Amino acid sequence: MIALLIGSAMGLVLALVGTPLFIRLLVNRGYGQFIRDDGPTAHHTKRGTPTMGGAVIVGSVLIAYFVTHLLMVWAEVSTGPSASGLLLLLLMVGMGIVGFFDDYIKISKQRSLGLSAPAKIAGQTLVGIIFAVLALGFPNENGRTPASTAISFIRDTSIDLAFAGTIVGAVLFVIWSNLIITAASNGVNLTDGLDGLAAGASVLVFGAYMLMGIWQSNQSCALDEVSRSVCYAVRDPLDLALIAGTMCGALVGFLWWNTSPAKIFMGDTGSLAIGGAIAGFAILSRTQLLLVILAGLFVMITLSVIIQVGYFKLSGGKRVFKMAPLQHHFELKGWQEVTVVVRFWILAGLFVAAALGIFYAEWVVLL
Repeated sequence: MIALLIGSAMGLVLALVGTPLFIRLLVNRGYGQFIRDDGPTAHHTKRGTPTMGGAVIVGSVLIAYFVTHLLMVWAEVSTGPSASGLLLLLLMVGMGIVGFFDDYIKISKQRSLGLSAPAKIAGQTLVGIIFAVLALGFPNENGRTPASTAISFIRDTSIDLAFAGTIVGAVLFVIWSNLIITAASNGVNLTDGLDGLAAGASVLVFGAYMLMGIWQSNQSCALDEVSRSVCYAVRDPLDLALIAGTMCGALVGFLWWNTSPAKIFMGDTGSLAIGGAIAGFAILSRTQLLLVILAGLFVMITLSVIIQVGYFKLSGGKRVFKMAPLQHHFELKGWQEVTVVVRFWILAGLFVAAALGIFYAEWVVLL
């Protein structure tokens, strides 16, 4: 628990202090955001605002995590980073690199579009495959690996993708993991359209994963005194909670500068890294299907885009929303940007509260 407090505080301070320094660097280099011409006219004033702020979030999390572990090893209360923690950071950094290339192309080409859709999906898929393959390795002393081939809701269910054999099961798991990773990363990416919206909503999601990690650690199957009927077969829950805490701290520090009017945007560097981390938590904490509720705001915004595009093609040019993603629909209806952001934060909080309620209720029922 001390490590979690140290890591969270360190992530907060690093992002809070590092973001303005990064803003100064980007301004000196002229690295500013380009805005869609077909978007809300109020957004045109944001043209030129520094982007790629996600690099500060990722950097703050990495430094806070490893320094915290270094301190804990020095104090002889930890043996160092876990396999689950390192894999989660690998996924986050890998997705952040894909996002960085997307942001860099936008800046260097002086346009609002970066990587092509196929190139971005290819990058996400490559990172996702590497993560998924490695996640089925590194068993601990109990033979438990960071991920399992079973589909999970609040814990692993009886639906095991390895039913058809070891190799086939591994392939199905890689495909399933990539669906989760791509959906989560693109969901956060679509949500990142208003000042502070994605950062604030993500704090709530990571806060939930921090609480769930602590709970899973206290009710771990590795503890003899915990009933087998309610224990959680998660490999490194407390280390996952540490990363969730550092993510919360880093995002709050970044949000100080990202709130309206934003001094910096997280860019795809941040949104893809955050989305990848959220997906990683769902896979490694064995809460894959619960993610649909926990990240309900991101799901809702993603569905708005799918509905808009699908209906536009089927109806020959008609639209369900004034504009997609959903947050821009309400802007065009006359809502102020801050109003949209705060109300969407409330929705995100309600989704998170519902997911935590289901998570705890399942444990009570089994108990």
